[in-house]
Amino acid sequence: MRVAGPGTPGEATAGVSPSAGPFRAPSGMHGMPSIRFLALGVFRDGTRILVGRGYDSVKRQHFHRPLGGAVEFGETAAEALRREIREELRAEIEEPVRLGVLENLFTWEGRPGHEVITVFDVAFADRSLYDRPSLPLHEDVWDGEAVWIDLSAPPAEPLYPDGLRALLRDAG
Repeated sequence: MRVAGPGTPGEATAGVSPSAGPFRAPSGMHGMPSIRFLALGVFRDGTRILVGRGYDSVKRQHFHRPLGGAVEFGETAAEALRREIREELRAEIEEPVRLGVLENLFTWEGRPGHEVITVFDVAFADRSLYDRPSLPLHEDVWDGEAVWIDLSAPPAEPLYPDGLRALLRDAG
């Protein structure tokens, strides 16, 4: 799927070249960009989902994206998601359920990116987290806290990756 906006905010920088930063494609052989393998978790509460808020300064655009990040070598996508949620929210999750895979070609901060994303339905082990209007994020790449957005309302800002709304709708 081609995405007109960012798709990688909030990931851990493991496997990313230091000059690339956490949002840019990692460098592969000979400095060529590489495809990133990500795991994202969708926390659902009725029609609400939990997202981080990012910003693309080239497009001057805020956006939302579910939490998660890069899968490291030797790690399954589910293991990576557990690690990322621990890092980003300092929270534990129940067993993730795979919803599907999205391929994301996008431009962020004026640079092309390419991701293959395993999307999971996830639930907090601590159910009281659903009662909070927002949750602190422990990574500097996000713009503020994780917030709940209502998918039944008209979107105030884009939700990435492209295809996520359809995947969630089809998954029920």
